[in-house]
Amino acid sequence: MSAQTRLVQDFAVPQIEFAGVSKKYQRLIIDNLNFAVAKGEFLSIIGPSGCGKSTVLKLISGLATATSGSILVDGMTPENARETISFIFQDPTLLPWRTVRANAVLGLELERMPKEKREIRVDSLLELVGLSHVSRAYPRELSGGMKMRLSIARALVTGPRLLLMDEPFAALDEMTRDRMNEELLRLRDELKWTVAFVTHSVSEAVFLSTRILVLAPSPGRIHADLPVNLPNPRTAELRATLEFEQTVTAVSRILRGARSA
Repeated sequence: MSAQTRLVQDFAVPQIEFAGVSKKYQRLIIDNLNFAVAKGEFLSIIGPSGCGKSTVLKLISGLATATSGSILVDGMTPENARETISFIFQDPTLLPWRTVRANAVLGLELERMPKEKREIRVDSLLELVGLSHVSRAYPRELSGGMKMRLSIARALVTGPRLLLMDEPFAALDEMTRDRMNEELLRLRDELKWTVAFVTHSVSEAVFLSTRILVLAPSPGRIHADLPVNLPNPRTAELRATLEFEQTVTAVSRILRGARSA
């Protein structure tokens, strides 16, 4: 097999594959999920509270295991794919006794990367997320938006191919949240990872995504799988367009239908 043929075949492997996946704790949380996410997609997952959105991310990451069905990430089990995945939670969970720089470099320290090499990588990443000027500050000195940028930097420092984000901007004010959405897309354009993103905000999902998965509750199951055909790059001006407003209205209508499905 030629190198070119292998490259085509590798690219054809979905980043994420769910086949008949169900998860049960005391009750059935999600039931028979079937979907795939291509490399480079930005998938947002929305749905009513209790429909299993966060559970889906935990299953992808290997933090939880499916009760039935199969999950593949880069053609591997989630446990074997962990080195390719980074997870960003709603709470930045920064270490308060470490500076911005020391928080950002933590993942590379755990990987025992040589100091000189990790310092170069952290310098580049702090510049990319706009935190070089506060590299010696502590988390208590940062705004909410800065804390989230630092959380993103810490997740990206190990060079993941798949980024899982569980309502990372929910605690931010609307203006900061919008700005963080724009910065996230800028970073994705530069670093080319795939994203699975959980949010309660329809407008956020529409702005960020190439595709939206709408889950219905009790138990969680796919209600709709929607492509988002808005122009790229996504800029702040897009939010003021009729096309954006119409897309948000249409997805909101489908979400309301999921609540009663």
